Amino acid sequence: MEAMPKDRSAAPPPAEYLPQHIGIIMDGNGRWAKARGLAREYGHRRGSEVFMDIARYCKRIGVRYLTVYAFSTENWKRPAHEVAVIMQMLQHYLDDSEQYIKEEIRLRIIGDRTRLSAGLQKAMEKAEKASEQFTELTVNLAVNYGGREELLHAARCMAQECVEEAKDAAQLDFDDLERHLYTAGQPDPDLIIRPSGEKRLSNFMMWQSAYSEFVFMDVLWPDFTPQHLNEALWEYVGRDRRFGGI
Repeated sequence: MEAMPKDRSAAPPPAEYLPQHIGIIMDGNGRWAKARGLAREYGHRRGSEVFMDIARYCKRIGVRYLTVYAFSTENWKRPAHEVAVIMQMLQHYLDDSEQYIKEEIRLRIIGDRTRLSAGLQKAMEKAEKASEQFTELTVNLAVNYGGREELLHAARCMAQECVEEAKDAAQLDFDDLERHLYTAGQPDPDLIIRPSGEKRLSNFMMWQSAYSEFVFMDVLWPDFTPQHLNEALWEYVGRDRRFGGI
């Protein structure tokens, strides 16, 4: 492709060079609020607005899949009030079905729903059903999600199949496991972005990220913009992806 532009934030790379699937660890909401003398919930509210802005932008430029880490299995350790606020925000977002129908974005919720309220589970099912016909962009909202938990879930499903269908465990392969992942049928993320300055995966898409490119950015999620995404995309384009080859 042609030389990279001097200002990588101004525009995304050409469509043919874009990743099919982007994963984002939305991090830094609490620190953003604290730096402004606000309660942490204000950071989460601003972060949810940024999430929608980035989802719209991904659809506009031609990204096919976007997975965002909204609430991890470890986040239950946070103060009860903060957890309650996050769950209320999720409920409000899911209940507003007109927004993702208007945007023509398919919404999928990935993670273990069993610990969530019955009302929230019902809203998730309704949101997925209302948007299932859209194909340009699929957004995976990871709620009560953990990469290790996902793998354990898949292993239990395979074990159950071996018992019920008399399968030989020695014959199981990668495809069998991937059929039971929350992202079954989707390509693995080509690019995973983590804003906030932290440089770790934090139990996000442990299996799917085996050959993902990682971009860590020193910007808190509530300050993240399409221009930051453009920078990450150009960084991705400049990588030499060999997948273990030469």
